[in-house]
Amino acid sequence: MAGNRPGFWQSFNPAIYLISVLPGAGVWLTASSDNEAWLVWLVLATLAVVLLQHAINLLNDASDWVLGADTEKLNSWVRFHHQDTRIAMAHGWASFLLGGLLGLTVLVLTGKLWILIIAAPLLILGYLYNSGPRPLSYTHLGEWVTGVCYGPGVFGCLWLLSGENFDVRAVMGSIAFAALAACLLLSHQPPQIETDRRAGKQSFAVRYGERRTRQWVYLLFVVFLLSFGTTLWIRSGNVLVFQIYAGASLLALIYASRQPPKPVTILIPSTLVLLVTLLAGLF
Repeated sequence: MAGNRPGFWQSFNPAIYLISVLPGAGVWLTASSDNEAWLVWLVLATLAVVLLQHAINLLNDASDWVLGADTEKLNSWVRFHHQDTRIAMAHGWASFLLGGLLGLTVLVLTGKLWILIIAAPLLILGYLYNSGPRPLSYTHLGEWVTGVCYGPGVFGCLWLLSGENFDVRAVMGSIAFAALAACLLLSHQPPQIETDRRAGKQSFAVRYGERRTRQWVYLLFVVFLLSFGTTLWIRSGNVLVFQIYAGASLLALIYASRQPPKPVTILIPSTLVLLVTLLAGLF
């Protein structure tokens, strides 16, 4: 098994990057700005987040490989790089540098460099999530760090980029995407409980078991749908759009609850809910 080398797209796993794209789509749906130039900056900033996530995925795979966790992961970037963690880490840091430079460029050109004061500590958290002999991902803080980085971090900073005040919409949106990110992380954990436990990784699934982890996956998914629905209602007050969102959310929840929890069964229905809502708002 150790010698199997996955293809690029198998390791890349495009669907997983929806967790970085969806907060940008969420800001687009719920912020009031109609400035077309701002939408361009939003897209570029979201691309920067995708590059940073790509870096974290690579560094996480390399860290796990060294510490003995996730060794059964067939699409690991370390396997793609012929089990050479040095190349995987170099790939990760290159993506981190590109994402950081793109994000910094957007902040400079939009005159919002002050957002870096908020974003910098979160980037440090992302670094500590994978670095050192005891990364944060190996402690009970792993799920909290993920939620903070994607909620107030990604959604919150993209919201500030829009020029909107950080009001109730921003708070509820941050809660929504913090819940979705934590939900996604938990959905990834059950198949790896034994290898994580042997490696000393104190993930939620290791601490509480598979059954409770699955329960929290569904609970966090509900929190995401309710929180974002609240943000959407405050933003538009459009009864028809909200009804469409509520109906799509109900279908997404039914679908997710009937599938074994894993990232794709959370991300795909979440994406479809936001896409349907976006189309309803446009037409």
